[in-house]
Amino acid sequence: MSSKINIKNRKASFEYQFIATFVAGISLLGTEIKSIRDNKANISDAHCVFIDNELYVKSLHIAEYPNGGYINHEPKRDRKLLLNRQELNKMLGKVKEKGNSIIPIRLFINEKGKAKLEIALAKGKKIYDKRESIKEKDQKRDMDRIKNIK
Repeated sequence: MSSKINIKNRKASFEYQFIATFVAGISLLGTEIKSIRDNKANISDAHCVFIDNELYVKSLHIAEYPNGGYINHEPKRDRKLLLNRQELNKMLGKVKEKGNSIIPIRLFINEKGKAKLEIALAKGKKIYDKRESIKEKDQKRDMDRIKNIK
């Protein structure tokens, strides 16, 4: 069963420089997983924080399930990320350094049908780094155009 659910945070690679990536499970309610399977989630504003040595994702918008009725979920509630203690300790140490943060990159459903969130330990880019990224992207696009012409 290959899933077509692959919700990406396209803004993240422009705004941040990735140090390390991890794949974490998410603690979800029934109506939340149904909305994700309908591709009704947005991770562009989401970020991760530590609360009592546990990692939570905040501002991850999962739309209400239309057939949920009275048991529907709150769209922007905090959701616990499921990682092992070693990974949590490693990230906690890095996040305490100035300028580092944890951001979600991709929300997907794996081959077992479980929702997973790919997160990255990231450092914010400076304005000149962002300009450099734009310049590299433009040069790559120009090179692809030249290849296609020949």
